[in-house]
Amino acid sequence: MSNVHAQMAATTPVMAEVSLRVNGELHGLVLDTRTSLLDFLREQIGLTGAKKGCDHGQCGACTVLIDGRRANACLALAVAHDGAEIVTVEGLATSETELAPLQRAFAEHDAFQCGYCTPGQLCSATAMLQEAHAGWPSAVTADLSRQDTVLHEGEIRERMNGNLCRCGAYVNLVAAIREVAP
Repeated sequence: MSNVHAQMAATTPVMAEVSLRVNGELHGLVLDTRTSLLDFLREQIGLTGAKKGCDHGQCGACTVLIDGRRANACLALAVAHDGAEIVTVEGLATSETELAPLQRAFAEHDAFQCGYCTPGQLCSATAMLQEAHAGWPSAVTADLSRQDTVLHEGEIRERMNGNLCRCGAYVNLVAAIREVAP
């Protein structure tokens, strides 16, 4: 293969049919196999809640739920999750007029300043509460034999450590999560 042909082969997109259920709605598209889940959400179907912060999986601004588990959408390829159930911040509310309890707590505790990280924080906190309810331990869980996890400040901070807030609203984020934690 000549050098020109090799360059063309490397830049020619490989397309694949992808079907994802996002916030309860089925989306089927033909995408470049290199399309990240974040770009799929923002550019293909117009859901701009998940933010492109670092685009390297370090800040958590793009956190969404994939089949109930939190994930950085900037690192996930859309084709790798064909058939998955995706929930974004837009899908957390219980209806178009009623916020989820966690969303209300974030507002009541002023758990955001600029708001850029808020969608990722909300998705991560939603999954974190489910993980704790299921009895999953963290690195700071004191008693691994307990089935119920006590979500004290240190436990919440450890479980949310993949989501950064450049404004430093961590005290308010923890207070909001503690309000809705069982």
